[in-house]
Amino acid sequence: MLTLYHSGSSVCSQKVRLALAEKGIPWTSRNLDMTKGEHQTPDYLKLNPNGVVPTLVTDTGDVIRESSVIIEYVDALAAPLLMPVRGSAVWQTRLWLIRCIEIHAAINSLTFATVIRKMVLGSMTAEQLEDWLARAPGPDITEKRRDLMNRGAQSPHVDGAVATLDGVFRDMDTALRNGPWLMGDDYSLADCALLAYVDRVRRLGLGGLYEGRFGSIAYWLERSRARPSYGSAIQAYYDDETETKYLAAGSEAWPQIAARLLVRH
Repeated sequence: MLTLYHSGSSVCSQKVRLALAEKGIPWTSRNLDMTKGEHQTPDYLKLNPNGVVPTLVTDTGDVIRESSVIIEYVDALAAPLLMPVRGSAVWQTRLWLIRCIEIHAAINSLTFATVIRKMVLGSMTAEQLEDWLARAPGPDITEKRRDLMNRGAQSPHVDGAVATLDGVFRDMDTALRNGPWLMGDDYSLADCALLAYVDRVRRLGLGGLYEGRFGSIAYWLERSRARPSYGSAIQAYYDDETETKYLAAGSEAWPQIAARLLVRH
């Protein structure tokens, strides 16, 4: 039995839960409450020294970190495979998996600049904020989060996020001209890998980053959300109150983010 250490709203956790659901593979849940620091306990840090989620522990005791690596491992456990087996679709899918690193950084910036910023600033004293920042996985991330907390949607990290996602959505739109899914006619590991990130953009009310510009993405997202895996892997971990907070925080920041998009075009 696989054991997954994950967190409900973590996009990388969602990505792995989605792969497990698509493959129909049973797993044991270790759902960490990151608001309580459960991802920074000594026991968890032995598994993942960076204190991030997800982490997968296999039935042989191997510890696998990094969500794109985890979903490739999960995919190989059972047929049918979501990874294409021949032709250019193989390396194209792997390029999407590698690209998830920069996509995650962009989504992380938008999430911290909006909903997490409102939650943190509304619940912490200045001293508590500094302690929270100091517990980030590294000094670079500490400074990034400090800037996002101070400037919100005006942070240069948001400029970088908009630039990254602009290119991602443009390339997704091009790929989707060849079929309903990123690799054509068949749902693949590429679709599984990107869904949680694009869904986060939607939840934050930032759909204008692709709506009216790259029309195929909205249809791809609708098809993806209609799959049973979406309900169990992503939607089940949100309640109405949380959804409202995400949408309100992102919508409030949208005019500033949209202005960045206009500058780019």
